[in-house]
Amino acid sequence: LEKEKAAAGDTRAKGKIVMATVKGDVHDIGKNIVGVVLQCNSYDVVDLGVMVPYQKILDTAKAENADIIGLSGLITPSLEEMTTVAREMKRQGLTLPLLIGGATTSKVHTAVKVAPNYDGPVIHVLDASRAVGVASNLLSDSLKDGYVTQIADEYEVLRDKHANRKKADNQAAIADARTNGFKADWTDYDPAAPAFTGLKVFEDYDLAELVTRIDWTPFFRTWELAGTWPTIMDDPKVGEAARNLKADADAMLQKIVGEKWLSARAVIGFFPANSVGDDVEVYDDDGKTVTTLNFLRQQMQKDAKRPNFCLADFVAPKDSGKTDYVGGFAVTAGIGIEKKLAEFKANHDDYSDILLKALADRLAEAFAERMHERVRKEFWAYAPGEDLSNDDLIHEKYQGIRPAPGYPACPDHTEKRKLFDLLQAEINTGIELTESFAMTPTAAVSGFYFAHPDSQYFGLGRISKDQVEDYAKRKGQDLETTERWLAPNLVYDR
Repeated sequence: LEKEKAAAGDTRAKGKIVMATVKGDVHDIGKNIVGVVLQCNSYDVVDLGVMVPYQKILDTAKAENADIIGLSGLITPSLEEMTTVAREMKRQGLTLPLLIGGATTSKVHTAVKVAPNYDGPVIHVLDASRAVGVASNLLSDSLKDGYVTQIADEYEVLRDKHANRKKADNQAAIADARTNGFKADWTDYDPAAPAFTGLKVFEDYDLAELVTRIDWTPFFRTWELAGTWPTIMDDPKVGEAARNLKADADAMLQKIVGEKWLSARAVIGFFPANSVGDDVEVYDDDGKTVTTLNFLRQQMQKDAKRPNFCLADFVAPKDSGKTDYVGGFAVTAGIGIEKKLAEFKANHDDYSDILLKALADRLAEAFAERMHERVRKEFWAYAPGEDLSNDDLIHEKYQGIRPAPGYPACPDHTEKRKLFDLLQAEINTGIELTESFAMTPTAAVSGFYFAHPDSQYFGLGRISKDQVEDYAKRKGQDLETTERWLAPNLVYDR
């Protein structure tokens, strides 16, 4: 690309875009795909990488005389950081367009939370396929003004709708939500005791075993190929691209396994536990409390046939007199990835860089799936006779759940710190947490294990201030900090 532009005497190309994954976040596959698409369409892209502080983004944009800034993030704390970047752009007098993208972002969040903090154009970019069109409109002398006005008007409508919603009308008081919580029959419940309590570490898990457990549908979605595995291979629109991509993936997987490009590590743990309200007390073998897991409860209005779930509902209450258990895990398939990525970067091989990251992510998810299966059948053994196909596992047709901090049932990322302390995860796996509790290597998965036969995944949804205040007290945390971490779930404006 650079040679072609130089031959044409155009070193500026269509425009210059500074892109970065914001501070605290380490995920960049989507951003990298956007960057490649833009470069293939003759835009200059300055990619600052991951974990980038706002001042570095702004300083680079000024130094490079950039036309556009693009921000990316995957974890929910990144939403707050993007708002900070917008606020700082305004304070420091920038006027260039700001693009917002990433899995946790949305047009509504961009309109309501980000755009009001900046006077320049702020545009949500849904995926890589839209990036070129957005950039083209923003840098067109004839189209820019009309496009920016159209987006601004659209976002104003979204803000009005957001402000006019009677958001509290569908909310139950937290006391009422607890009254309508899930009620298990603890009288006849006999908690399954795991084969051991404490930790078990896996140093170098067999990658070849994990390859057979890969769920390929999300892999294709990473590349923005819509469809479900394996039918996507015969799709009339994207089938050829899917087949070519799968062939490249299979070839790289052979090298990953055969040449040991990556290694996989894990730690799992089981601990005596009881629920106390919406919390779960975790004990050592002597019954001493080692930590308390704080969970949140669904607060939308429901009838008696539809409980307001909380993860603590799936652990026997302390006053039941029964000793129950809770588990935890942290797995990674990304040990060693930086060496290969450095080689690809040196060779300007963006495709292999993205492909390896995507495959490492799939292997990590496969590792989490395989480890959960072994927990159910072998280590906790509450479902020893389970006999499910890989497709059944992908569709979660098993007993028990493995919810992760930062995801729908327990959206507070800070609880990940307690999980990592319980598992001694940094020492046992090499996985580390950023200041926003993102995991690095990014090809990593962590979460809790719940074994109760009625346990199920659910989304927390929106929560009201009465629960947030109560939750802050339970965590021993100030309200402002608590609201910041739970911002995407708040039914009220803070």
